[in-house]
Amino acid sequence: MLNAIHHVALICTDYNRSRQFYVELLGLDLIREVYREERQSWKADLLIGSVQLELFSFPAPAMRPSHPEATGLRHLAFAVPDLDPVIARLEAANVTVEPIRIDPYTDQRFTFFRDPDELPLELYEVPLRNGVAFVTKSSTREWR
Repeated sequence: MLNAIHHVALICTDYNRSRQFYVELLGLDLIREVYREERQSWKADLLIGSVQLELFSFPAPAMRPSHPEATGLRHLAFAVPDLDPVIARLEAANVTVEPIRIDPYTDQRFTFFRDPDELPLELYEVPLRNGVAFVTKSSTREWR
């Protein structure tokens, strides 16, 4: 029925700042970028692996509560082969990164940071096999 995640859409408050964060700092590839005059809205299609991240701007978007946690998207997680160089890059750009934790179900390392609009983002360390993030049944979380 469902094959894969095609895209995740984010609405930002400052398009240029968020575009720089996701493209320049995090290294997502820019597929296309359009300004939609009728909506006074920018839209960028970004690529990470085989999944797209759509970045939108609107004139006055409502802020979504994150603390305490609210219903809806909890966070967006990125697979990385090694946390340390990614954390170093983020911290060099003055992005606050939480201390590394260990997932008690998979023994994988992970951490959290926030995008320019305070959206929680996770870095999850996943081993590479033939240059591709390798997830086995034993490395996936058990949700209860």
